Amino acid sequence: GATFSFLKAVGPWTADMGYEKAPVSYDGELVESWGGGVCQTSTTLYNAALLAGLEIVERHRHHWPARYAPVGRDAAVAYNDIDLRFRNNLPAPVRIIGEIKGENMVIRALSTHDPAYSVKVESDTRSVILPSEVIQQGDIGGSRRLKVINRGHPGFQVATYRTFTSPHSTRRELVSEDRYPAMNRVVRIDPGQ
Repeated sequence: GATFSFLKAVGPWTADMGYEKAPVSYDGELVESWGGGVCQTSTTLYNAALLAGLEIVERHRHHWPARYAPVGRDAAVAYNDIDLRFRNNLPAPVRIIGEIKGENMVIRALSTHDPAYSVKVESDTRSVILPSEVIQQGDIGGSRRLKVINRGHPGFQVATYRTFTSPHSTRRELVSEDRYPAMNRVVRIDPGQ
């Protein structure tokens, strides 16, 4: 019955806690900040909680799709107001174990409870939002050259489902519906040399 809070468990990701600066998504832009990469941990934990059949209490998507998780299966966190929380709705305690194996993070949710069902998580992309192209005009001069400032990427509207399958029944639930905007392609026209 307990509710796990990522923010409470991890605490602030600051320099005095041993964190380093790395890219962080802030208002849709990547900036260097303390604890960059923390969302990869929260996303991995979120997917472990989904597969364990735990009740998701709070989860937020990133502004743009995360490259390290299927669309609709990311979990953004930001200290101290954007949290990942889930409740143990199993009839036994759950122990969360995280470890690094080579370049991979592995998170397991362990319990003495052996459910009579299996869990499958799927994302259904309902639409793809194509990016626009934005042209920035530099100074007008002789020959000109194009410089790609941002390659852009498509946006998505996606629904994520979790299916519980037991020998006698199947139950499918909608976990989330997310809309990620397209990031426009930005090209600047500069004067030639």
